[in-house]
Amino acid sequence: MRKPIHIVFSFISLFVFAEVLFAQPQNAVAGIDAVMKQYDVPGLSVAVVKNGKLAYTHAFGFKDREKQIPLSETDIFRIASISKSFSATSIMQLVQQKKLSLNDDVSNLIGFKVRNPNFPNTIITLRMILSHRSSLNDKEGYFTLDAINPDKNPNWQNCYNKYEPGTGYQYCNLNFNMTGAIIEKFSGERFDRYVQNHILKPLGLYGGYWVDGLDSNRFVTLYDYNDSLKKLTPQPSAYAPRRHEIANYVMGYTTPIFSPTGGMKISAPDLARYMIMHMNLGKAAHQRIIKKKNAIIMQTPLTEKEGYGLALLKTTKLIDSIEMTGHTGSAYGLSSAMFFNREKKFGLVVISSGSKPGYTDGYNNVIKKIVNILYDNLIKMDW
Repeated sequence: MRKPIHIVFSFISLFVFAEVLFAQPQNAVAGIDAVMKQYDVPGLSVAVVKNGKLAYTHAFGFKDREKQIPLSETDIFRIASISKSFSATSIMQLVQQKKLSLNDDVSNLIGFKVRNPNFPNTIITLRMILSHRSSLNDKEGYFTLDAINPDKNPNWQNCYNKYEPGTGYQYCNLNFNMTGAIIEKFSGERFDRYVQNHILKPLGLYGGYWVDGLDSNRFVTLYDYNDSLKKLTPQPSAYAPRRHEIANYVMGYTTPIFSPTGGMKISAPDLARYMIMHMNLGKAAHQRIIKKKNAIIMQTPLTEKEGYGLALLKTTKLIDSIEMTGHTGSAYGLSSAMFFNREKKFGLVVISSGSKPGYTDGYNNVIKKIVNILYDNLIKMDW
């Protein structure tokens, strides 16, 4: 008996559809392999969110190039400045509990005077340090709060720029190491444990800021490009446990030991699951992490030129003409990106363990190229 023609067409359509689905990831893989070869990338992990759900993950290259250990999707990277969004999310939780306000004077929150000497009557608010509009800089360093504490550093004035707080923008890591100390003071929990208990565990994610609290076998070796040697070299200090400093920890002050500004260690798929929470305005995995209105506050730019909100920024320079919200990271040779488009319900996470240097439109070349490869092959084709 001859099959009805509509059934034949259905089989053909299904076959063609399956071919298209198979071809797109393969095209993306080929493009990513080419970029990794061009920029000498040791290892790279990606995650794609589509229609609000994790749709594609893959690990490329090596976790440890010298030992030829392949990279796994469950391996974890120190993701650098994307970590700032975890600190800001924690602050929004404390704001919801009315333990503090974004308009609070940081001097009252941190426990020592935080005032730009050029504008002694202008308070520096929590909102300002979360949006890099505090007028602070990193000239005196940011690995200890002694840098900005007038009782500890005779050169504390160097931590401030010449413009009035709230009127200008300068990206500053010290802002977020101070934020971590404030989280401790007002939550009563050590910074790393607070993030673990109130963000990671509720979302079912593996990661954290405390090196000894994680499985070191899952750490991805990071590689920085050495200009004099003209090659990538391993950076083991990225995962320094700092046990002596932690043994002498002072709550609300020595918090930079955990680097609230850049010390989160997490895999690309789990970072994507965290990103989904921000895409959904504070809710994911049946858990509400922050209120919708506070998620919107985090994503609303406070600086026109930079598009920076509270540890999340908006840009159209990563994918041409598409507005994306998220953050990048760069430290110890690593480059990372976590960006999403809430309206179109897609997001992309890319983490590189190192590469030859180079930037386009302010973005690391590897990150920008691979974000666009993933977008073109796994997202754009459906529109």
